[in-house]
Amino acid sequence: MQSAATGGSSLRLQARQLACERDDRLLFCDLDLEVGPGQIVRIEGPNGSGKTTLLKILSGQLGDYQGELYWDDAPMHAARDAFLANLLYLGHAPGIKGALTALENLSWHQALAGEVGDHRGRMAALAEIGLVGFEDVPCAQLSAGQQRRVALARLILIPRLLWVLDEPFTAIDKDGVAALERRLLSHAARGGSVILTTHHDLAPLGDIRRVRLGEGGSADAAR
Repeated sequence: MQSAATGGSSLRLQARQLACERDDRLLFCDLDLEVGPGQIVRIEGPNGSGKTTLLKILSGQLGDYQGELYWDDAPMHAARDAFLANLLYLGHAPGIKGALTALENLSWHQALAGEVGDHRGRMAALAEIGLVGFEDVPCAQLSAGQQRRVALARLILIPRLLWVLDEPFTAIDKDGVAALERRLLSHAARGGSVILTTHHDLAPLGDIRRVRLGEGGSADAAR
């Protein structure tokens, strides 16, 4: 399984002529996108423009769309297993179980991803995200920011080439924002790819490709 970001990788995700409607309303159409090694792509647009829907399409969660997706030049239906082996998706919700502790949630996510982890690695990840001392607390008792940090620890523990992140900066404090910015840059520098939505100002990250979804289904790509 090829899952760790490496500078020698050439794997890329391609979308061609994507279009999607919801409730008889066109969200976007004629959308072309290519995301390759070392690239960070930000999906922008007003509320209701289809940002989350697009992320779910690109991550293989929604099949109700027109157009084609390719992974490493192969049609997605033929490359789905290889694509999923290289994908890490974090949704707008933290995606953690409130009855489980932070350590138990991380162990559960590693098992779902087919990763062999250990207690030491999970503790190191919690230390890196600033949750030492909270490892045995049920996540339902953690603050929204702490729950988000538990979710973000998956970026440390589950190595994948392509990150698809829906509002990953939600609820985290200034230090957490800075740490996540560094992790995005580090992932791209090692040959990984990132597609994300965020209301956070990403100017410190430098050269980011932007895709803006507009009203009436228009989509514009810019540097």
